[in-house]
Amino acid sequence: MPTDTLPQPEKSPEKKPAGSGELIRLEKVTKRFGTNTVLDDLDFSVDAGKHVTLIGPSGSGKTTILRLLMTLLKPDEGTITVDGQQLFPAPEKQVREVRKKIGMVFQQFNLFPNMSVLRNITEAPVTVLGMSKDEAEVRARELLDLVGLADKCDARPTRLSGGQQQRVAIARALAMRPQVLLLDEVTSALDPELVAGVLDVLRDIARSTDITMLCVTHEMNFARDISDQVLMFDSGRVIEAGPPEKIFSEPEHDRTREFLSAVL
Repeated sequence: MPTDTLPQPEKSPEKKPAGSGELIRLEKVTKRFGTNTVLDDLDFSVDAGKHVTLIGPSGSGKTTILRLLMTLLKPDEGTITVDGQQLFPAPEKQVREVRKKIGMVFQQFNLFPNMSVLRNITEAPVTVLGMSKDEAEVRARELLDLVGLADKCDARPTRLSGGQQQRVAIARALAMRPQVLLLDEVTSALDPELVAGVLDVLRDIARSTDITMLCVTHEMNFARDISDQVLMFDSGRVIEAGPPEKIFSEPEHDRTREFLSAVL
């Protein structure tokens, strides 16, 4: 079996019941870089337990939204709320607390090369959440089993393939028990033959957990498979939104049709 093929269960686990109600809200959010307005008076929300995919051309503001939710950037205007608590604007202590609800998997793996795979996953739960080392290790081993890397606990990231490193990064994000998982073009840095294994892991997570997922991707088949809603972005605004079968099969906006004809 190729090292980057995820073993598939005979039957996929049933998805746990999702929470109800709005979990994420952006209201009148504007973000500028110099004279370039990347997000323009943006409004949108994500309900708890839903999987929402952001599509659109490069530079349309999709990744900026994820970086705002991760507090790597701050909006110039507007408010961001997560689970009923303001993320921006808010006191620093509140920002840190809200930020604990959010995990992110980046394009680049960002693993610590001097730490074992196990330590990469346990470091943040121990230092940020105050989890005991033993509890963190039990959780890490469960997650490594979930992503098909149970035998790599003691390996260093440099000894792993790109697909394996990205699966460790997914396990690391899940180790923080986030309510929200942000996925930023997680396969864009991988060789084509490694993409399927990572996407299979994410499909399994989408099917078997109630984690809210906000995904930026150019993998349209993956977006069609896992999404409850797809948002089409252009010039910092949502120009069309709907279920995947509507967006991919019967888009209403000319710009959506133009974009999809170029990527499908």
